[in-house]
Amino acid sequence: MALVTVTLIVAGMLGGILTQQMTFIDQQMIYFPDRRLTASPADAGLGFEDVFFTASDGIRLHGWYVPGPSPVTMVWFHGNAGNISHRVENILQLNRHLGFNVFIFDYRGYGHSEGKPSEHGLYLDAEAAIDYLVEKRGLEPKTDLVLFGRSLGCGVAVEMATRYRVRATILESGFSSVRAMAKRIYPFLPSGLLLSLVEARYDSLAKLPMVRAPVMVLHGDRDSTVPIEFGVEMFEAANEPKRFYTIEGASHNDTYYVGGELYFEALREFINAY
Repeated sequence: MALVTVTLIVAGMLGGILTQQMTFIDQQMIYFPDRRLTASPADAGLGFEDVFFTASDGIRLHGWYVPGPSPVTMVWFHGNAGNISHRVENILQLNRHLGFNVFIFDYRGYGHSEGKPSEHGLYLDAEAAIDYLVEKRGLEPKTDLVLFGRSLGCGVAVEMATRYRVRATILESGFSSVRAMAKRIYPFLPSGLLLSLVEARYDSLAKLPMVRAPVMVLHGDRDSTVPIEFGVEMFEAANEPKRFYTIEGASHNDTYYVGGELYFEALREFINAY
């Protein structure tokens, strides 16, 4: 067998092994899905619709549409752990204080959604969610849709905001990129080596200059999981109009609870301004 052919075969095998390793590390380090739904909006006294829709690669996804009196619909991209059932109390507070429609869905591999998570896959899921609202519910992104990302979901929201012209983009408790988080969590490891084994990037810092919708960044000043400095970096990278809101006393998962009425008032004022 010719040397060139052997070299190509070996290179292909090594490439396949590396791809599998990257996918494995992504699953272990970034995504922490839970398949079991433990609650629904009905448990909080909210009316809702179970929604099933399909991503462009054929993955079937599940979400909830929770109606409110406002014509605005908040498309919610949740964090990397659990599933939509762990956000029921937060949905209730948003509905009660803001009155917006809320469309929250599970990424592939989470809850009742099929498949396994990946950065590319989550973007396909998010596109399918927005397309569902536009095509099935007749919503106009520029006037009717607000993208709301929390934690990992900020990376998804930013990517969607580069693809769709929406009313506003809200980023809460987010990190600027996987590279930045890797440097924080594993300061003793060369970031280049670590990232060579991780497929996901979620580089919001590089993408925010391409976002034309108004951007609001919210962050708790006691967030030890994703420190507030990451939120400041994203805010500085965003175009005007933009707003930064510090949630005093809040950590990573209690923002809406600790922030109270002032938190919801800040959200309301920002969205209604556009």
